[in-house]
Amino acid sequence: MNARHMFSAMIKGVAAILVAIIISSLILSLLLRFTSFTELSLKWVTTGLSFLSLFIGGFLSGKKGKEKGMMLGIGTALLFSLFVFLVQYLGYQTTFTSTQYLYHGIFLLLCMLGSIMGVNVSSHK
Repeated sequence: MNARHMFSAMIKGVAAILVAIIISSLILSLLLRFTSFTELSLKWVTTGLSFLSLFIGGFLSGKKGKEKGMMLGIGTALLFSLFVFLVQYLGYQTTFTSTQYLYHGIFLLLCMLGSIMGVNVSSHK
């Protein structure tokens, strides 16, 4: 697998992550607007949806890449974390907190796991 193919698979994985997060955010914002839920009551749902989004993004990058799942997962998670860091740093002039480092570490693990599974699913065809 060449570097261009790997990078393309990682970009598709990051795009899938962003789409999943945008859809989740839309659904959660509608729930907050039209129900009696509060942000605090949906904290764990939000966290779970972000974990699921990273897993799905890793899975899709592994499926597109078809080999080197661990590397694809690491690359996809790092690209996503870089994107989040740049938005946060350039847009809000803040860096990651220790809690965010923990979350991004979990994101890395979930994305790797998803990518490994995506490679295995694509190789059985």
